[in-house]
Amino acid sequence: MKRIVVLTGAGISAESGIKTFRDENGLWEGHDVMEVASPLGWKNNIELVLDFYNQRRKQLLQVKPNAAHQALVKLQQAYDVQIITQNIDDLHERAGSSKVTHLHGELLKARSSFDENLVMDWKKDIKVGDFCEHNFQLRPHVVWFGEAVPMFQKAAEIAETADIVIVIGTSMQVYPAAGLVDFVPRSSPIYFIDPKPNISESKNLEIIKKTAVKGVPELIERLLNE
Repeated sequence: MKRIVVLTGAGISAESGIKTFRDENGLWEGHDVMEVASPLGWKNNIELVLDFYNQRRKQLLQVKPNAAHQALVKLQQAYDVQIITQNIDDLHERAGSSKVTHLHGELLKARSSFDENLVMDWKKDIKVGDFCEHNFQLRPHVVWFGEAVPMFQKAAEIAETADIVIVIGTSMQVYPAAGLVDFVPRSSPIYFIDPKPNISESKNLEIIKKTAVKGVPELIERLLNE
């Protein structure tokens, strides 16, 4: 069975109504990114960071997977589908995708601020005073700026095995995620779905100038009929 590796970013989730929460001026909900998504921000103001992610979590629980998420599930009928996502939501899983690697963590999980391997499912607010079994504060299970991306090696190994690659809703300009394409075998075709692509077509790269909810279902039908 051929393997399709799908790389997804904020664009696919935005069409479900999830705010990217980054303004044109680079602020996140009015905050400098380092205030709410960095180890220093956590050290300086735990309450602010927890509130920021608590609001994200509440919003996530109110939205649903869209046609792009659902179309990717259909691919599992004929291909070994591996999804590598930069998103911290669970929309791929809720749609029914069975093999999802989260590069930047998961919003519906919390982890110990003492032991990064102590991770637990968490759908409610994380509050000051919510402790792990070692009596350390719980934090969002999210990779912040300045932190290592522990799942990158696994993602790179998956990319190396790709027979086909589909890139959806990400500019592939942010590292280390953008570097995953470098691990894809040169003979493997890449489909890049974006209404405003920032790259040009090449021998093995086909650009589909459409939104995720339009372009993904169309491409999946093509692949299933081949």
